[in-house]
Amino acid sequence: MLKLLSGEILKKKTECLVVPVCEDAEIHDDPAIIGLTENARKIKEFKGKNGDSVVLYDPADSKSDRILFIGLGKLEKIDEETMRIFAGKSVKLLIKKELSEIILCAPCTEKLDLKDDVALGAIFEGAFLGNHIFDKYKKDKKEKPLKTVSVFTDSKIAKRQRLLPSRIETICKGTNLAREWVSMPPNDKRPDRFVRSMVKAAEKEDLSFSILDEKALKQNGMGAILAVGAGSRSKPRLLILDYNPFKNKKSPKKKKTVVLVGKGVTFDSGGINLKPSGSLDEMKMDMSGAASVAGTLITLARLKHKFRVVGVIPVVENMPSGDATRPGDIIKSYSGKTIEIGNTDAEGRLILIDAMAYANKMFKPDVMIDMATLTGACVVALGEKIAGVFSTDMELAKDIVASGEATAERCWAMPMPEDYRKLLKSEFADINNMSSNRWGGAITAALFLSEFVENTRWAHIDIAGPAYSKKAGDYCGAGGTGFGVRLLIDLLNRM
Repeated sequence: MLKLLSGEILKKKTECLVVPVCEDAEIHDDPAIIGLTENARKIKEFKGKNGDSVVLYDPADSKSDRILFIGLGKLEKIDEETMRIFAGKSVKLLIKKELSEIILCAPCTEKLDLKDDVALGAIFEGAFLGNHIFDKYKKDKKEKPLKTVSVFTDSKIAKRQRLLPSRIETICKGTNLAREWVSMPPNDKRPDRFVRSMVKAAEKEDLSFSILDEKALKQNGMGAILAVGAGSRSKPRLLILDYNPFKNKKSPKKKKTVVLVGKGVTFDSGGINLKPSGSLDEMKMDMSGAASVAGTLITLARLKHKFRVVGVIPVVENMPSGDATRPGDIIKSYSGKTIEIGNTDAEGRLILIDAMAYANKMFKPDVMIDMATLTGACVVALGEKIAGVFSTDMELAKDIVASGEATAERCWAMPMPEDYRKLLKSEFADINNMSSNRWGGAITAALFLSEFVENTRWAHIDIAGPAYSKKAGDYCGAGGTGFGVRLLIDLLNRM
């Protein structure tokens, strides 16, 4: 679907040529594109400001049916995210025009002070992600995605970056896969069914997998996962996806293993501590961490990543019933520690700790990262578009934040003060799953998780805010955002 073009732009046949225009500077170096831009600037209502757009139909000397000019605003504010938004907005607008193929003109990267791969990669990302339509459950499929999006650039750049479209498409397919799992209704992704869906996607790639069902979970002493799933007729599962490029080769002397743990609560009613009605309608998204981890593993296999990455994904449904875990119950986790249940709606941390402790024992990772829609407190602190990063390893937290900046899946490092740990004290068990104080809930949740990490380099990413969007964005529709796939791929590449 994504293509890279160069040569003479006016000789390229397309339904629509899309040209970005800067408000206060010329950002192209191709004479033909500069000429087209000058024509657009003659139109009184088009100034190149952010949000400006104008269309010229049947332009002279061009094989395009129309040319769409999109304003980017002032030069000093243009960055790679501007490029994603430009491409995403263009694609979404032209989908509504019922077009099938377009060409986006990339600006001169030197004038933007951006690297070629960064600027072009951002354009390809915005275009591919903006072209995603989730209409599986609609009878009338009113919109169709574009068949082809091409990006026009300088011939030398096109030659250097010829492999870029394929790589970006692969990564964005993983993001869209995670989006669709999150947006899927909860009746279609009860634990066993959701696991089957992830396995079906994984089977097509160079991934090995194993599933621990309810019987195996009991045999392994995973009391925390079982406690959360006790109230549901759909019993819990633990899925392990293993990407190991060394499995059929002579193992190197030093091989790195990273474990990714993803929270998979396919529907979170809150359990006995039932959520209020206004909070229930979006609780199908409480498995976003699991979706992102699975999407990441599938993407890594497609990209033929260089070191071993294991996805450990606990999947449950948190429901109230006569069999459900109650506040005041004491359960025994896989690690051997006992936990007093202070609140059954603090369930995500329970399934994560069994998965993390199991992963530590079985895979002995160099690094472990968990991703979860864990706390509303993190949304209060950082809003709906920024994830919270908690880690005692400052270098790891710094790398995650840097990957967030590179991918526009923004993260912010949060504190883990030791004195807050006492808020999790229990008089009757080793630890309580709920803080004795209502404040700083994202911090105490992270501190709870840290009790089960041992000495492994670890980070927790709370994606409760950015995992799901009620309204469509510039290059993402309403529903699951797929947040975390591009972030984790970038982070693993840094490693």
